[in-house]
Amino acid sequence: MIPLESKLESSEKEFTEVKSMLEEHEFALGGNWDYEHGYFDRSLDEAHMVWLRMPFAVINGAIDDSTQDLDAKIKLGQPFVLKHVYNEGLDKHAQVQPIGALMNQFQEPVDPDASIESKWVTKAKNVLAEVEEQLLH
Repeated sequence: MIPLESKLESSEKEFTEVKSMLEEHEFALGGNWDYEHGYFDRSLDEAHMVWLRMPFAVINGAIDDSTQDLDAKIKLGQPFVLKHVYNEGLDKHAQVQPIGALMNQFQEPVDPDASIESKWVTKAKNVLAEVEEQLLH
């Protein structure tokens, strides 16, 4: 993981404004969000192993995707680049778990915090600069 400097860090914005603008830049709301915090993620490579991640905390209101209650105000955290190297093929150590299969369909990464080539950091900084320009003006 490589933290990035950003003018957006600690800025407070309406969740819907940030979400809409970031979607224009190919970000998606990460699947591990909850009512109080989450991440906006953008893949930087075609293999979906290198990501630009923008964390946020809810400071007012709540995010509830199931009811479309999205009136929250959020505070953006420090963006970072991360790389997950995944196993290819079948997991030789997988065990059949009927209930677990409903929840855990994917292999664990071989290296959840793999080293990141400088070209991905440069690309992340360029994307971040575009986002900063649009969100801060």
